[in-house]
Amino acid sequence: MEAALNRYRVMANVVGVALVLLAVGMVLKYTPIGWPLMANTVAPIHGALYMIYLVLAFDMWRRTGWPPAKMVIMVLAGVVPFMTFVVERKVVREARELSPA
Repeated sequence: MEAALNRYRVMANVVGVALVLLAVGMVLKYTPIGWPLMANTVAPIHGALYMIYLVLAFDMWRRTGWPPAKMVIMVLAGVVPFMTFVVERKVVREARELSPA
């Protein structure tokens, strides 16, 4: 399970950074600056990375046997800026408590 946990951790952080960049890009796009290039570039990248994140989150959820509510939280973490980092830390801590030392 440690390999699955590491894959999840890496992708959660990558998606979290991409989401923060997307949020900045959206601010730049819809303010008087009117610079859509960043949002238009980062949005499809974040979308593709989010799909990979979903697969890895599902794999992590399946391996741990957590309730469906935990999966919903993990899925939502990829669409709320900064939530990915918080949820990733909590998921990693709880997953390590499950696995034998």
